[in-house]
Amino acid sequence: MNRTGLICRYLKENPHCTQRELAQKMDLSLGTVNTLLKECIQNKLLAPGKSVAGTCELTDKGLEFLQNFQVDGALIIAAGFGSRFVPLTFETPKGLLEVFGERMIERQIRQLHEAGVYDITIAVGYLKEKFEYLIDKYQVKLLYNPEYSCKNTLATIYRARKVLQGRNMYVLSSDNWIRDNMFHSHECGAWYASSYMKGDTSEWVLSYNKKGRITDIQIGGSDCWVMYGPVYFSREFSEKFLPLLEKAYHTPGTEQFYWEHILMQNIHHLEMDINRQPENQIYEFENLEELRQFDPRYQTRSDNKALELVSTVFQIPESDIHNIRCLKSGMTNKSFLFQVGERHYICRIPGPGSELLVNRRQEAAVYEAIRDLGISEHVVYLDSRTGYKISEYYEGSHNARANHPEEIKACMAILRKLHGSGLTVNHSFDIRERIDFYERLCMAGKGTLFEDYDSVREKMERLMNRLEHLDRPKTLSHIDSNPDNFICLPDGSVRLIDWEYAGMCDPLIDISMCAIYVYYTEEQMNQLAELYLERPADDEERMVIYSYAALGGFLWALWAIYKASLGEEFGEYTLIMYRYAKDYYKKADILWKQLFSSKENPDSI
Repeated sequence: MNRTGLICRYLKENPHCTQRELAQKMDLSLGTVNTLLKECIQNKLLAPGKSVAGTCELTDKGLEFLQNFQVDGALIIAAGFGSRFVPLTFETPKGLLEVFGERMIERQIRQLHEAGVYDITIAVGYLKEKFEYLIDKYQVKLLYNPEYSCKNTLATIYRARKVLQGRNMYVLSSDNWIRDNMFHSHECGAWYASSYMKGDTSEWVLSYNKKGRITDIQIGGSDCWVMYGPVYFSREFSEKFLPLLEKAYHTPGTEQFYWEHILMQNIHHLEMDINRQPENQIYEFENLEELRQFDPRYQTRSDNKALELVSTVFQIPESDIHNIRCLKSGMTNKSFLFQVGERHYICRIPGPGSELLVNRRQEAAVYEAIRDLGISEHVVYLDSRTGYKISEYYEGSHNARANHPEEIKACMAILRKLHGSGLTVNHSFDIRERIDFYERLCMAGKGTLFEDYDSVREKMERLMNRLEHLDRPKTLSHIDSNPDNFICLPDGSVRLIDWEYAGMCDPLIDISMCAIYVYYTEEQMNQLAELYLERPADDEERMVIYSYAALGGFLWALWAIYKASLGEEFGEYTLIMYRYAKDYYKKADILWKQLFSSKENPDSI
């Protein structure tokens, strides 16, 4: 930290600041401050003051010198999901949550403005549209990080490197709450804010020398100063740091690195000081429980639909909903785990666009039909209009494993029980209708279809015509019968969950859907059919299973394209599903021609 610059900054901010006050602000002895003042006077940066307190005044040369340390702007990182704040962050990015009636990111922007810092860039990713209003309200800029969902903050800083290059910049986290304004128009060297943690901590611990220079960084410690809150990148610091960051970004294995990993690995070559902050100055809320303790409003009213629903269903205040944590987001819905009393439950929240993809009234009808069959999860609440669902969580359970033969065998037994139950509902799963529907959604959403889409679409039409020609019997089928939807309980029993797509259909569709979801090979698909049928599949059954594998791949590829148009990406899933459509059309076509070889033109059927 440039002490001369600090002296000039403090006197610019408070021309009547005494030597004793300077010593207190700079955490230096009175003698050291006196020596620094004399040096500044000798260098004509300061002139002796005329006040009784003996303060000095900045000269024109001092003001010119201070310009080297003027803050050029701020980068606010706001790209992440904030999984520990579900369900609030399902609707609102963490930085946009209110604390005492003010959004955390807006509080930081306001504090920056008070310090004269107006050039502010916000790095966004998750729910990026939610931040757009800040452009008009505060004239900020938004920088989109397309890697927000698969990489950590190292990638975010890399994406924003041009914003930092050659500039003096604050780097902030949108979800920090800062009590007193700690920002200035001038900063005199790179620093990392730090708070003192009593007892054991898993935070990043700082070691520093007598001058406040950080000398070492370790993860975890006890009774120590830790990285906590804002950071300041001087242009000199960025000149050394950014090349190291770029090199790390292009190094395999750093995808989940924080940018601080690069600082930690190179701290002996980089100059950064500790900026020790008083107790209760900076807050990084780890979860909703901590926020509830800080802002009592969240104990009774979070303004979150899901928590309000849980409160109503169980007739309890929101403060009685505990141990909330995110479950792995499904491909159609989002869900979170919570505790009421001694029991745990799962709340499902319909994902974007699911109101078009899923008929919730039909789903409710299926749950009603299978209620006494004993194969599904225990549903506490299901809204047939919105799709919100609360169900019991089974302690010690796990999703069925696709590579575990005994578990998959038990899953197939559940499907046999379902298909052989004789249960019916008043709606069917019509794959032709679904393909047509998803295709229209893709076209309306300007989804990017495949180059050979038209020819593949024609082949899918041929498969559907052939299946209709066979006129096979229909039973109540699950449709989304992938291993993730089979829950293995500690007592050895299995439950089949998430019946959103269920309806009357050829039961063999459930075999196909299970296989393609876990990317089974043809051999594995045939083994799966044998587990279900308890015998090898005949040629017609194999042809039907392959046909539904192709049609299912085509259907889910369209589904993924539509979801992508809504901002949700599923990586290579779209490509793999489309490949199932093409590859298993060929396999089904061969079997069809063998089955109808006696016909003059089997391909015409």
